[in-house]
Amino acid sequence: MCVPVDQSKLLTDDGLDLRTLAEALQRPLTLDPEHRVAALGASHHDRAAALASLEAPDFSLPDLSGQLPSLGEQRGKKVLLVAYASW
Repeated sequence: MCVPVDQSKLLTDDGLDLRTLAEALQRPLTLDPEHRVAALGASHHDRAAALASLEAPDFSLPDLSGQLPSLGEQRGKKVLLVAYASW
């Protein structure tokens, strides 16, 4: 993706300004300076398109027998997904 940005705002004495980059890309940014980790999320346009399609993203999880079925293998069938979180 080519995004026009003002290089003087993007590059600082400390390096690349990730907040400016995230704004230019229109993507959410999460920073953990203590661990020196940064993550860019999907743009709101991409998330909106995925929601509008009403199609769940493909993923695989192990079942009780250790097999690794994927959701994509179930396309065209009715599927019940049950999720649990202890928190």
